[in-house]
Parts: sequence; structure tokens; C-alpha cells
Amino acid sequence: MSTRRRLTTTLAATALGALAVTTLAAGPAAASPPDQANDPVALRVATYNLSLNRNAPGQLVDDLTTGTNAQAKTVAEIIQRANPDIVLLNEFDYVDDGVAVDLFRDNYLEVSQNGAGPVEYPYAFVAPSNTGVPSGFDLNNNGVIAGGDDAFGFGLFEGQYGMAVLSKYPIATDDVRTFQHFLWKDMPGALLPDDPATPEPADWYSAEELEVFRLSSKSHWDVPVEVGGNTVHVLASHPTPPTFDGAEDRNGTRNHDEIRFWADYVTPGTASRYISDDAGATGGLKPGESFVILGDQNADPLDGDSTADAIQQFLEHPRITDPLPTSEGAVEASVLQGGANLTHEGDPAYDTADFADGAPGNLRADYVLPSRDLRVTDAGVFWPVQADPLSALTGVFPFPSSDHRLVWVDLRKHG
Repeated sequence: MSTRRRLTTTLAATALGALAVTTLAAGPAAASPPDQANDPVALRVATYNLSLNRNAPGQLVDDLTTGTNAQAKTVAEIIQRANPDIVLLNEFDYVDDGVAVDLFRDNYLEVSQNGAGPVEYPYAFVAPSNTGVPSGFDLNNNGVIAGGDDAFGFGLFEGQYGMAVLSKYPIATDDVRTFQHFLWKDMPGALLPDDPATPEPADWYSAEELEVFRLSSKSHWDVPVEVGGNTVHVLASHPTPPTFDGAEDRNGTRNHDEIRFWADYVTPGTASRYISDDAGATGGLKPGESFVILGDQNADPLDGDSTADAIQQFLEHPRITDPLPTSEGAVEASVLQGGANLTHEGDPAYDTADFADGAPGNLRADYVLPSRDLRVTDAGVFWPVQADPLSALTGVFPFPSSDHRLVWVDLRKHG
């Protein structure tokens, strides 16, 4: 356990309301972290859907208490070998008071895994997720109000598939903004799903349901981090997968608008004026503020089931840089696994998730997207080729870690 003072910032489950993981890629791209002693604004930022979600409340705490859980040890080793300065963890169940994230740091990240150097994150942020929170309505229109499909975000219990942000640098806790309760209907021009069985437009959800329906399937967080005299806004989220629905495409349209939220948020002026956070403050990010958008966006530019142009809202945004991280392991996996991968339009080098071979195949789902004032010096995806001993950390189905890969980007401030 670390003897350094640590600060975990949490929002209670009753409060109104990213975790970014960085990793080193195998081979030359897996360079040492930036020399922060000589360049205080050098920064490695990562995102990692590490699949530490569990099937019942309390299971994650039980697994992280022992220090011997095989999956937790494997994902911790990946983070240690990447050694990011800031990391967003997706699919990390929310537990009140930061208990789970503290256990993960104490028993896994701060303990050497398989010879990898321990890594310390003195600062962390966690907050409630919309997953598993009952809506009180029949959101999937199956005639029954029950189960994960009728929660504000799919989940078998409150907080399943949550998020956490870990940082080596101080988090400006008083300036964190969360958008857990922002209503989908309050987004101008929202792609509200349409029931194809009726003549009325955008009527999958009733007027009563739209009065309470939240945009975020988990949450959206703006977590400011103080780095060498500069503030970098970590914009963390995990949009719903654009699948598990019907012709109405309710998850696909929601995925599109969850992505659009950050695209609007970083656009000064009228585009972001409609946004309000859980404390009642309005508007988006101020012009000139540095940011990094992090998370499993569940959207590939060319392949998969996402709504047309969903991720292009980021990739073609004038304030956002796409570092285009790659890995050799993803290219190898596409060839070896075949199936849907053989029909994909996108370059498999950019893939970050090892999904079912039949459909949808491997996709680019996870992103680290900095503002243009931050200079990209390196980027990669932790997906080693099978000949690399580190490939045992990613493996093949059933995965020893996660079906997603850690994505990292090295940054420096311009000027």
C-alpha cells in the first residue's frame, strides 16, 4: 500500500451528477513516459475499458480486497506497463466512497504484477452512473417495467459498468462538472428514436418518459487536472453500444447524441449554450481551454452498427486532433480471426476492441482525442502480436483481461 497521501473525490449516489487508462504498445511505440522533470507539461493520457464490471453489487469489492484476482492482476499489469499519467477506466463498477477504486490502487496498481513496476495515482475521481437506475417506465416497450433495459442506462444494478479517473496530477475537485441528469430531450435537434409501427415521428418514448429520460447511459464528466501550471480538462464518458435494440435504433441514436454532447461542449457559442450540468451551471468549455476526450465511444468510423457519422462528430471537429493510434497486434488479429473482419472498410491497424468474429468483428471503439493546442508526440494501442510475451495479457477469447485494448497518447503543450 502506498504511504503517500491520496485523494479520492467521490460524488454520493444521491448527488446530481472517465476513467482514462494509458498503456505502452509493444515494440518501439512502447517508449518510456515523457520526461516530466525536464518538461512539466509532457503528459501521457490513456483510456481503458478494462471490463472490471461484475454481475452483482459487492462482487467487485470482494475481488479487489484479496489482491489475488487473476483478471484484476492482468489489467493492472497492462496499466503498469503503460504507466499513464492520467487514465480513464470504463466498466469499473461504481461503489460509494471510492471503496473499489481505492482497493484497486492499494492491492493491484501499487503492487508489482509479474515484474512490472508499481504505479501510484494519488488522485482519483468517481461518481454515480445511470446504469441500473430504475426509470419507472417501460423503456423497451415490451409491456413490462423491469430489468436493465428499463433503467436509465443498461445495468443489472446501480453503478454497474461505471467509470473512474486516476491521475498522478491534482484534480481541481471544486471545478469538476458532471452531467448525469441532463435530459436527452433538452439537446436541440436530438435524434430521438421513432417507433416504426406508428405514423408519428420520434415517438418511441412517450412525452412522460422524455421528461425523465437522461442522455448519458453512464455519465459525462469534465474533470480538470492541473498539470505543470496548465489545466487539462478530462472529458470522460462511455456511450451506449449502438446495438441490442430494434428497427427504432434507440441505442444507435442515443450513442450518436452521447458523442455529440462532447462535440457541442467543446464548441464555443450557441452550439454549447443549451448544456447544463448537475449543479445547474450552463454552457460548455471556455474558448482556449485544453481538453482530452476519453472513453469507449462504441463507434467505429467505417464499420459496425453505429449511426452514420457518429464518431465523425469528433474526428472531423475543428478543435479536436485524432492521433490515429495503431498496433501490429490488431492487424494480425484481423487476419487470423477472419469473419466480419475480412469485409471491413477500415484499416485494422486502428482497431481497439476484439469483438465476435462473425459480427461485428474487431472495431475502433476507444479514443484519446486531445484539443489542437496539445501537440501529439506519440500514440499507440496496447495490442501485442502473438509472438510477443506481453500478448498473454490481451490473449484471445475468453480474454484474461478485456475485449478492449488500452489506448494511449503522449502530449505536450504547444509553445
